[in-house]
Parts: sequence; structure tokens; C-alpha cells
Amino acid sequence: MIKLTISKSQADLRLDQVLSRLVETCSRSQAVDLISRGEVLVSGMEKRPGYRVKKGDTITAQIPEPVDDTPPGPESMDLSLLFEDDYILVIDKPPGLVVHPGSGNLCNTLVNGLLDHVPALQDGGWDPVRPGIVHRLDKDTSGVIVVAKTLKSLLFLQKEFKQRRVEKRYLALVEGGEVANRGEIVLPLGRHPIRRTIMAVNHGTGKYARTSWQLRQRFAKACLVDVRLYTGRTHQIRVHFRAMDMPIIGDRVYQYRRNRRKNTLAGRQMLHSWRLGLRHPYSGLKMKFEAKMPADFVETMAKLDLPC
Repeated sequence: MIKLTISKSQADLRLDQVLSRLVETCSRSQAVDLISRGEVLVSGMEKRPGYRVKKGDTITAQIPEPVDDTPPGPESMDLSLLFEDDYILVIDKPPGLVVHPGSGNLCNTLVNGLLDHVPALQDGGWDPVRPGIVHRLDKDTSGVIVVAKTLKSLLFLQKEFKQRRVEKRYLALVEGGEVANRGEIVLPLGRHPIRRTIMAVNHGTGKYARTSWQLRQRFAKACLVDVRLYTGRTHQIRVHFRAMDMPIIGDRVYQYRRNRRKNTLAGRQMLHSWRLGLRHPYSGLKMKFEAKMPADFVETMAKLDLPC
């Protein structure tokens, strides 16, 4: 976290100029991106990149650590393949695997394994850090993820996700024995107003987000639910269920303090992408891919009370 107070000599500069001039590791384009994402606050409020700062303004910003811009290299990795052809690759991602390199995770990511499995992803035209990546799963979320093997496939699938034509289904173990048999959550999501590295329900500047669930199994103080994700906001399921007073078991971020003791039940958030339905980028045929419940998910369920 960086905190700056605007002096008289800095007054009337653009906000993005101030950041790029005063923070050595922040370029002008990065400043614009951070401001646009709401990760920069001026006296506690979000502003535009072109905002003219005033003397006495207090600027707080989450500036990520500089990342080695060396493109990731191939690493031999045992990928759990659900499907592969000349156009796409569908993988059952294990929990604990980061999807692509970033600050603090420059190797041992899914991308490193993909570069070894599909050498063509190292050719020109691909994003050097996220080649083939269409969508993401959190590090500790397991399950189905699709990867593009051609640039045309990438563009097609990105459009399908953006137009919400992809069926995304998850299994989640949530706290609370009185969870309704089914329900829907429509709450806007945006950056947390204080903890800028996490997300929160934000009725002011948040973006539309929709999640629904159906009960699968009820325990004394927890439930297994089948979740459908209609939009794809960052940490959407975790934040939505936290907002409904039924946080996901094992989640160490979106958790009520009074319930943190229950985190001992699981080593990570109990969230699993069990089904992905999409159109094939070449044939246009509808396809569905499923990943079975991982071992740690089954083990956590066994620790819960007997079903009601």
C-alpha cells in the first residue's frame, strides 16, 4: 500500500501523472489501469485518471510488485486432460495450482505446463504471459478449465464467455444448516472500499453479478450446493455466498471472524468447477465437460456431521 499527500507544487496534475512520477515502479499506462480498476483512492474516493489533484489530497494505491517480464518457459507437468483436439484443451485443474505467472508465482503454473504440452503456444501472436488462457480459476479452486490451442479458438471462446453463452457450474460446501433448497443472488461486485486487494458487494460502483444455487446435500451445520455462475466477476461465488451469510468452508479471505475456527475442516476453500458447457470453436457443436469431486473435497464432507 502506497500513501501520498499532494503538495502545493503537485496540485493540478492529472492523477495518473502523479502516480507515474512519484512511484518509480509505476508506468503511466499501469497508473491508468490501476485507477480504472478502482485500486487508487483520492481521500477515500475513486476518481478518473484525468482527475486534477488538489493540495492536501491523500492518495492511497495498491501498486503490485514489479514482475519479471521474462516470458514463462515450458515445464514438464502431469496435466489431467479431460479432452484435447487441434483447437482446444480441457483440463481438470488440481487445487493449489496457479493458472498463469504473476507476482510471487513466476513458475510452476498451469501456463508453464501448457507451454511444454503445446509448444505452438510459444509462437508469435500469443499473450506471452497468458498464452491460450480463456478464463481463470482461483489458485485454490479446482476443476474444469478450457484452454485455446489456436488464436482463432481463443477469440471465439473469449467472445462466448463475454456474451455469457458458457454454462459454468460449481460445487461448494457452505456453512449453515438452514440453506434454502434453491436461490439466486444478484448483487453488484467491486473492489472492497478499504481492502483493495479483495472484492465486496458494492452498490455504488460495482458491476452486475448473478449467481444461483440448488441444494445437493444437507448436513447439520453445512450444505453441499450446486452453483451456476451467470457472470464471471472476480471471486464472485465466494463474495456472494459470504454476503448471504453462508460463506464457503475453508475460505480464509471471505469469512466471518467468528467462524474462522471452522477453517480447520479444510486446507482451502471448498469450491470445485465440476461442469463447463460450451460450443466448440470449430464445429460449433455444444459440448459438456465434467470433473469428479477431488479427494480433499470428499474428505472434508466426511468430517461434517451426518446428513440430516
